[in-house]
Amino acid sequence: MSRIVGTVSRGLRAPIIRQGDDLVQIVTASVLEASAEDGFTLCDRDIVAVTEAVVARAQGNYASVEDIAADVRAKFGDRTIGLVFPILSRNRFSVCLRGIAMGAKKIVLMLSYPSDEVGNNLMDPDLLDEREVDPYCDVLTLQRYRDLFGCPKHCFTGVDYVEFYEKLINDCGTEAEIIFANDPRAILGYTKNVLCCDIHTRAHTKRLLKNAGAELLYGLDDILSAPVNGSGYNEQYGLLGSNKANEDKVKLFPRDCRPLVDAIQESLFQKTGKKLEVMVYGDGAFKDPVGKIWELADPVVSPAYTSGLEGTPNELKLKYLADSDFAQLSGEALKEAIKEKIHQKDENLVGQMISEGTTPRRLTDLIGSLCDLTSGSGDKGTPIVYIHGYFDNYTND
Repeated sequence: MSRIVGTVSRGLRAPIIRQGDDLVQIVTASVLEASAEDGFTLCDRDIVAVTEAVVARAQGNYASVEDIAADVRAKFGDRTIGLVFPILSRNRFSVCLRGIAMGAKKIVLMLSYPSDEVGNNLMDPDLLDEREVDPYCDVLTLQRYRDLFGCPKHCFTGVDYVEFYEKLINDCGTEAEIIFANDPRAILGYTKNVLCCDIHTRAHTKRLLKNAGAELLYGLDDILSAPVNGSGYNEQYGLLGSNKANEDKVKLFPRDCRPLVDAIQESLFQKTGKKLEVMVYGDGAFKDPVGKIWELADPVVSPAYTSGLEGTPNELKLKYLADSDFAQLSGEALKEAIKEKIHQKDENLVGQMISEGTTPRRLTDLIGSLCDLTSGSGDKGTPIVYIHGYFDNYTND
C-alpha cells in the first residue's frame, strides 16, 4: 500500500542557548534524541532548521543603546536627522529608536500612512476617503494628524505608536518633530540628513533621496555594520532584523551563518549517514488576513542554508491534471497516470500551464515560513524544526 503521510513538520525542544554554546553539537544531539524518542527516521533531503534567535545568541551578537548612539553620532554629528519609514514595533524598533535618539539633538520622524511597511495601521484606511486625505501626496503634521484621526491605537497591541515614539525620543533629551508622508523626498523639506528605516524598500528609498539631493544618507543596514566599542554587528544588515533583548540592548541578526549550516549538515551525516539540508530561519513571509500585518520584519527569511535548498519548487498542479488532462480517468488509472506524468515532468516548468497555481516563491521562503509557524515566537521552546518529506511527491511510496 502507498504511504499516506506526506510532509511532517516537528518542533524540537532544545536547551536554552547561551553565548558561546556549541550549536553544531546541540542541534545534532537534539535531532538524534528527538528521532529516538518520537520514533521517526531520518532520511536524505529532510530539513533541519534553526531559528536565527538562538544563532545570534550563541554568537553573542548584541549591542547596547550606547553603541547605537555612538555610531549615529559618528555618522551624523550634531545635525538634525530625518528618520524615514520606521515600522511600528516595540520589539523591533523601539530600542533602536532610543539609541538613535541618544545620538541626536533633533529628530524629524516621518511615518508612512495609513500603515507602516509591514502592515501595522496608524489609522483606519477607510477614514482617508472620509476625511479627504490623499496618501499619495498629502504631507500631514502631527497636529493635522490628530485633528483628522484623533489618537488611534494599534488593533492588537493597544499602543498609540505616534505618542509612544514621540515620548521615547523626548525622554532621551532629544527634540522630536513628527510628520506623515509616503514620498520619502518629503523629508528633505525638513532636513537633508536622512536615516532610512525601511526594510525591504530601503534601496528604492535611498535612491529617491540621493537623486533628490540628500546630503548625508544612511539606512538601518549602515548602523552597526561594524563593531562599535566591541559591540556586536552585522556587516550586511546592520540593525535590520534586530530584536529587543532588554530596555538597553538589542540582539542583532546573526552573521556568518553559512559555515554553521554546513557544519551541522556534516555532523549529522557523520552520525547518521544521511545528507540532510540545513537552514537558519527568521520571520516567515506571510500576511495576517485580519490585522493585515505582513510578518516579515527580518531583512530575509533565511540568512543561510545548504546548497540543496537553492531554487524554487518545480511541481505539477495535480488539480489541473485531474480536471483537464485526465478528466476521463478515475481510481487506480488516474493515480497511475498522474504518477507517470510526474516522472516525465521537465526539469524547468516555468511558464507551463501544467504548473500554474503552484506557489511561485523560493524554497527557503516557503520552508522558513513553515518553520516560523511551527516554532512560533512565544514559549513553545522549539528553536529547531525538523521537516520530513518536504521534497517528496505523489510518486514516493
